[in-house]
Amino acid sequence: MPMNAQRYWNGVRMRTVMASPDPDAEARPVTLPADWDDDAASALADIAPGTGAVSIAAESARWIDALAARDGDRKTDEDGQPSPVQGRSLAWLLMLRQAAPTLALWSGEFDRRPGFVINLAAFVLPGEGFAGEAYVAGLRLLCTTLRVEAEEKANRRNGELALDEMPTLFDLPRQANTASRTEKPEETDPGLPLGEPVPVAGEILLTNLDACLATLGFDYDSEEGRDAACSLVALATLVAREGTGCDRLPLTPHRHVIPGLAPVAREAWARAAVETDYPALPVETGFSAPGPVDALLGCEACGLAPIFSPLRPDGRLATSTLARLAARGLSLEAAFASCLAGDIPLALPAAGAHMRMYRALAGFVDRVPARPDPSASPLPRIPPRGISRALPERHTGIMQKTAIGGHRLFLRTAEFEDGTLGEISLTPARENAMVRGLMECFSEAVSVGLQYGVPLEDFVERFAYSCFGPAGTVEGDPVASYATSMLDYAFRALSDMYLGRRLPDAPQEDDGNASSPLLPFEFDPTEAGTSPARPRRGSLRLVS
Repeated sequence: MPMNAQRYWNGVRMRTVMASPDPDAEARPVTLPADWDDDAASALADIAPGTGAVSIAAESARWIDALAARDGDRKTDEDGQPSPVQGRSLAWLLMLRQAAPTLALWSGEFDRRPGFVINLAAFVLPGEGFAGEAYVAGLRLLCTTLRVEAEEKANRRNGELALDEMPTLFDLPRQANTASRTEKPEETDPGLPLGEPVPVAGEILLTNLDACLATLGFDYDSEEGRDAACSLVALATLVAREGTGCDRLPLTPHRHVIPGLAPVAREAWARAAVETDYPALPVETGFSAPGPVDALLGCEACGLAPIFSPLRPDGRLATSTLARLAARGLSLEAAFASCLAGDIPLALPAAGAHMRMYRALAGFVDRVPARPDPSASPLPRIPPRGISRALPERHTGIMQKTAIGGHRLFLRTAEFEDGTLGEISLTPARENAMVRGLMECFSEAVSVGLQYGVPLEDFVERFAYSCFGPAGTVEGDPVASYATSMLDYAFRALSDMYLGRRLPDAPQEDDGNASSPLLPFEFDPTEAGTSPARPRRGSLRLVS
């Protein structure tokens, strides 16, 4: 239930909506920027504890004020009071939906590694391309924040009390490797074990890669798209390694295809390739996992995964889809006309696109996600639901004539160019007009569903083994010897032809007579307590 947007936060107009992370849970008032969607409101309701009202300003102030209070770089405002520059920058990164803290940092959990999630697509400015300098500046700010946070909360994260008189690991000179520690033992604390790894300050997690590539005009499954992704990821790792020494520099991509990014990468490399006797705490880079933080940032695809659907959950075209159409010079009208003509203006990523991107980026980050498994979630070969796929004017298919319990049935199909099923027709030969009309309407409904992307597996699961007359022995098709109905035979035959899966016959419940379970009626007098010499067949009688 929307409400009036009359509040402001740092000059940004706010609105209040009723949202909840679970549809079955009670909704709570959520105040957030007016241009953020309802999914972000649900994500904020999930992140914030409790059941009362939630405000993005109040929730973000908790962790921003805690981080800015330890910032040494402060300036004064007009009243002479200290003004945390770091806190204001963190707030702007959140308002622009460019970066947000992970749940560990948002909730202040000291026993978990803190970090930030970077929305790559938010750094693409309309008409200007990728904002490389703003991207690097934001990364440097977040890495500095994580290092200060790590040094301040090291003892509390270990469950100990902070004692100023005792030196901690962060107060000691940190060498870049173990060998340097053993060369100068006099500079190392005697109580510190040699070869102990330096703790990690935090993590920078990248997300929404495919939407970023789409806005830049690159296809996800292309050499240029993978080169662009390598440039962005390598630059993030390079900035995160600044101050850690030359021996920790990441790999460099073989080319930069994003306009204006090459000089930014050279400047970042010059700052990072500096030897130091006091290396900074390392910050690891990786990719985000699905969660409320990605929804808060408005991400369409988590981490490095591709966007498999051109539609949003509400049925509208996704932002990445509009960007891809604009990159191809297609308007919405032109794309719609192309769909009506049977063409596909936007091809979905191939089955191995995710794996190829995974292999391309594996050497440029510290931690890669789990290896994608194409067999676990196969890509659809047809458009997603909501977009009709027209049959070609000249198409292939089959025509099967068979009989179920002595009742003849004609099964016809029509196929798309790739051989998948697109239309069916079930015509009973000698049934009355009402039965033929119902079967024709049913066939048309199934055909419309197939052309709108409903998988054939769903129809087979629902209509195979349906029981009604006529039923009985199947003649004319070896795919089945007995069927419980015409629909049972038809969808088991479609499963064998188009899914490669032959379903077994259902157990026969009659005494072998190939007749309808409805007509004619069979009557066993022995059930009524009598035992005549020969059973009598029932019959129908017309009543005028």
